[in-house]
Amino acid sequence: MGGPAFGPEDVMAFDWLLVLGLALSAVFAAGGGILILAALQVGQRRVPHGLFSGQADEVAFLFDGETLLDATPSGRSMLRLGPPIDNARARLVANLSTRFPKFPELLEGLPRDGSFVLTSGDGSGRHSFLQAELRGGLTRIALVSDDHATGVGTDAQTLVTMEAEIAALRAAVSRAPYLIWRQDQKGQVVWANGAYLVEAVERLDAGQDLRWPLPHVFDQAVSVEGAAVRRLFVEKANAGKQWFEVQSVEDGESTLFFALPADAAVAAEAALRDFMQTLTKTFAELPTGLAIFDRRRQLQLFNPALVDLTGLPPDLLSVRPTLFAFLDALRDRHMIPEPRDYRHWRNQMTELEEAAANGQYQETWNLPSGQTFRVIGRPHPNGALALMFEDITPEMARTRRYRADLELGQSVIDAMEDAVAVFAGNGQLVMTNAAYGALWGHDPTTQLIEAGIEGVASWWRDHSAPSNLWAEAERFVARMGSSGECRGEVRLFDGRLVACRFRPLHGGATLAAFRVLSPDSSRSGQRSLRMA
Repeated sequence: MGGPAFGPEDVMAFDWLLVLGLALSAVFAAGGGILILAALQVGQRRVPHGLFSGQADEVAFLFDGETLLDATPSGRSMLRLGPPIDNARARLVANLSTRFPKFPELLEGLPRDGSFVLTSGDGSGRHSFLQAELRGGLTRIALVSDDHATGVGTDAQTLVTMEAEIAALRAAVSRAPYLIWRQDQKGQVVWANGAYLVEAVERLDAGQDLRWPLPHVFDQAVSVEGAAVRRLFVEKANAGKQWFEVQSVEDGESTLFFALPADAAVAAEAALRDFMQTLTKTFAELPTGLAIFDRRRQLQLFNPALVDLTGLPPDLLSVRPTLFAFLDALRDRHMIPEPRDYRHWRNQMTELEEAAANGQYQETWNLPSGQTFRVIGRPHPNGALALMFEDITPEMARTRRYRADLELGQSVIDAMEDAVAVFAGNGQLVMTNAAYGALWGHDPTTQLIEAGIEGVASWWRDHSAPSNLWAEAERFVARMGSSGECRGEVRLFDGRLVACRFRPLHGGATLAAFRVLSPDSSRSGQRSLRMA
């Protein structure tokens, strides 16, 4: 058996089919290439290379110097959220410098470098890229985030919420009644709120606008070194100095500053300082030593008289010793009465503090040197304590001398044989001698009777026979500036006859003298009253 045989006609038909297949394949291949090239050309026309190339939602700006020529819709939205500065470039720099601290410095050097790229992270793993380049004298600035590269975007509701929160926070900071601003490491103001910008505008010359970097409001240098709170002032044309309390807070590579008005505090401190100066001058003129201790019993105020009286060195008092240290120093210099023992002295000083805190301490200190101090303790507001030291040595010397004179005078009249009584100008009995007490049985120091002339005359009536002499004696003693004498005789109940004489003394006083007459000199009956 044999296979089918192919004739010449069959072979010729197969060749034509092969040729037709190859031709069709070539046509399809050429058409596909043309379509691919056309697609590439269309793609190139859709992505032209220019100043605003990029995605439709890219944040980009085009500046000619400081003049804004154009910006993408997202860029214009960012400028609207920026601080209230008329200059668009300064507003953009102020807005972006918080995320890109080196942006102001690199932007100033852009004419030299031609371009730069900065990277900033927001702490969530995403990064933002800030690109700036100079082309044909124009500056193009673009802000790109990881969302554009990865295709991951923020949903519209989240974006609206974030923008609302940012707007609320910006409004709160912008309308804050105190100054807030941020400075970079070089001390340049890279951001400020509305209150700061108002102060900055007031300091500009006529016709001048705010520029970048923002001017400094305070003439004094604001440094983060040293105290966290400083007090600075601003010179006002018509209002003088306006004071602020400036507090600084470090925030990464920059520093935030807060300036609160402090005019009221400065005025109060000035008034207090003037009052303290007046008080100090007054205390300085006082002869009484003054020491004021606070509630912790530390010395806060003393005057020069305290140094003069106690001999304590001023440097010891200037270190603000405690009350017990102060008293210990007095004891070391023998300026406190010598106690029996130290423990007794400490107990006594504790009682002093307690009594002074209640306003009941007042003592006389007789010092070993012969000086005498009157020490008074008084409480002060807020638990403070004041001790006053007064040198009463001359007063005590006069008192002792006066007492000595009185004792001497008393001794003299006690030595007299006649009974004597002295009445002051107001008729009060002020002095008697021993003979008077023996004669009348009257001791004014122990017997509770009226010490005036009426009470004493009544006593005399009760111890003698009836007589008009006592009424005349009352009138004589009570009459100021009496002249002459009042004389008379009375008989006591024991039969003795007493001669009485009343005569005026210096200063309106009256001397009453009584002498017992001997039987030889007595007359029959009571002698009549005689007025000289």
